[in-house]
Amino acid sequence: MPKMKTDRGAAKRIKVTGSGRLRRRKAFRSHLLEKKSSVRTRRLGRETDIAPADARQIRRMLGK
Repeated sequence: MPKMKTDRGAAKRIKVTGSGRLRRRKAFRSHLLEKKSSVRTRRLGRETDIAPADARQIRRMLGK
């Protein structure tokens, strides 16, 4: 049986913390920022947890 390969796209986007939580960046922060409020852009800058419904599949993609 060959080794499982890590999904490189997922590995670049998702970080696993020391306690095992999955963290990701929020969308809508890359461009067209003038029309978005400062509060909104600041909030989009933070990392957030991955939804529990997606966590199992993403762990598999990362080989964890």
